[in-house]
Amino acid sequence: MNATSAGPTAPDQGRIVLLTTSHRVAPGLLSWPAWQALRTADRVLCADGAHPQLPYLREAGIRVDEASPTAEELVDACAGGRTAVVVATGEGDPALTDGLARLAGSGRVHMPELELLPASYDLPGARLLDLVQVMDRIRLECPWSSQRTHKGLAKYAIEEAYELVEAIEDGDRDELREELGDVLLQVVFHSRIAEEDPDAPFSVDDVAGTIVDKLVHRHPHVFGDETADTPEEVREHWLRTKAAEKQRTSVTEGVPLGQPGLALAAKLHSRVRTAGLDVPLPTGEGIGYDLLALAARAEAGGTDPEAALRAAARTYRDAIRAVEG
Repeated sequence: MNATSAGPTAPDQGRIVLLTTSHRVAPGLLSWPAWQALRTADRVLCADGAHPQLPYLREAGIRVDEASPTAEELVDACAGGRTAVVVATGEGDPALTDGLARLAGSGRVHMPELELLPASYDLPGARLLDLVQVMDRIRLECPWSSQRTHKGLAKYAIEEAYELVEAIEDGDRDELREELGDVLLQVVFHSRIAEEDPDAPFSVDDVAGTIVDKLVHRHPHVFGDETADTPEEVREHWLRTKAAEKQRTSVTEGVPLGQPGLALAAKLHSRVRTAGLDVPLPTGEGIGYDLLALAARAEAGGTDPEAALRAAARTYRDAIRAVEG
């Protein structure tokens, strides 16, 4: 995208190209317009001698001057129709760009053509790389984070999951975005801790790779030759491939007993119903058996009993507050 100055221009005033790159893309992977601009420039400058792009530019035969010219000096360097390419630093060289803006706005300087040229772009998910880097530094330098273990963090994963559910039920979009970040932090934090295990280390890339493989394998109608036209057919694919992977001897395997009671009862009933097993609900004295029956009935009817109870409890909370005034 070209950004022509507001001040007077002349054909012999040249061109200034501000070349921006993303640190989330491997150095040297630049767009073709960027390489063209670099190869045809009369001068290439960079204020940061440690800029990660510099070794690759020099390897490609491009001379880069490590210099921090003022706006006036850069304009003068373009006199006579010359082109100067500035490889922007991570901070974006605000002093230079502000100076160029002031010159252009003054109306007293014949400005070169000004162009902002993105040389590399962030792909979707690029900010996840920032999160991994930040977590790595925190793990190394923070007195609290550096001492955490999987067991010590377990309670936070549960808390963050509940807060995420609450944000979903509240319908608060800002809160939802924040709580999703908190849940994501738990994944990255545990993955960073796992890298230090002396016997079976793994990284966040291993975690991501595992779930990618699982998703591809369990969606043969997307990544393979099978077809699925309804959600029910998708579920059949999922259950079939999951059963082949796990090779479980009981439908109860993989059901976490530590989850809330209503959710646990509903999950067990769902496993029994999906497997087509004839397992009568146990009967006995006490509210527990009554709740078990209610949870099973809700699950069979397509209702999440845990969510239903939370909704009723929230209504009860509102009623309490109304009485309190």
